[in-house]
Amino acid sequence: MESSEHNSRQRKPKRKEILERKKSLNQLIEVASIEKDCLAYFPTFCQFNRNGISVYLESGSGDKLSLSLKRDLQKLVKVNMERHYGSEWVIEEKVKRREMIALEARYIFVYEAASNSSENKRVLDEGNQALVGFVHYRFTLEEELPVLYVYEIQLESHVQGKGLGKFLMQLIELIAHKSCMSAVVLTVQKANADAMDFYTNKLRYNISSISPSRMGINKNYEILCKAFDNEAKTILEEIEPVR
Repeated sequence: MESSEHNSRQRKPKRKEILERKKSLNQLIEVASIEKDCLAYFPTFCQFNRNGISVYLESGSGDKLSLSLKRDLQKLVKVNMERHYGSEWVIEEKVKRREMIALEARYIFVYEAASNSSENKRVLDEGNQALVGFVHYRFTLEEELPVLYVYEIQLESHVQGKGLGKFLMQLIELIAHKSCMSAVVLTVQKANADAMDFYTNKLRYNISSISPSRMGINKNYEILCKAFDNEAKTILEEIEPVR
């Protein structure tokens, strides 16, 4: 009896520690998610003027999308992704449309700058705005770790291959660091060979331990990640300890 009571007393601190960690993580996600303008902390990332393109960036959220903006986002996703999903696109498109307007959805919109705009001007008249890309991301938990999950990064064809995608992912990683996230996580279709090469070879993302292929499951996508601390590397990338 005494031994049982002793063991019970030993378990209680462990359970309390788990609950406190969970509460702390949920608070961390909540604080990160309520940030209205992530770009305010990174002014040098508000514009991209290189390789013949000039664009500016704005922050946004899924519950604040105008009807015209929703249509632009949906059109861009369809043009870029339908071929990679094949017959699954009919169902997947409906899923993506629901995800786009979720309360927790956070955005970076990429607009083409008008030729008569000043170099430092971020906001143009609505009629002059031309959406050429966007990033949809969220703050969430994966394997009980706080992560920034990139749901979509889409660019118009005429601004691809000019360094803009890398620029946006650098910004995403800065946002993740500032928000105390342990990693950036994203999903890529296996059929999208260019995207797989971009993330794994150019940006050094790894196929995550939570990706279907790492668990012996055959799916048409991979989950990639870039971890920022040892715990995340061990859990999300399955890094073998140094002996």
